[in-house]
Amino acid sequence: MDLEKMSNENKLDLCKWYFKVGFVFLPFIWAVNAIWFFNEAFRKPAYDEQKQIRKYVIFSGIGAILWGLVLTAWIITFQVNRVAWGQFADDLSFIIPLGS
Repeated sequence: MDLEKMSNENKLDLCKWYFKVGFVFLPFIWAVNAIWFFNEAFRKPAYDEQKQIRKYVIFSGIGAILWGLVLTAWIITFQVNRVAWGQFADDLSFIIPLGS
């Protein structure tokens, strides 16, 4: 989809929709929203809807970063403690590695 062909009102609606969809535990959508609308929010000449788009872009970026940090912390914690957690960790694992 080409943002240049969309009206400013439709851009705002799409940006807002992506932001709301990100709350359904889809932080990837927030990352896409922040990247896709970054130029519209910060680099284009000012227009009426730009202030709201900027708000959604900032919150989408913050949400994606926070989700990334939480996911990274969980991955590190699980990998470090997998052996010590025993059967509980095996129950959480999709693939159980061989060895320790």
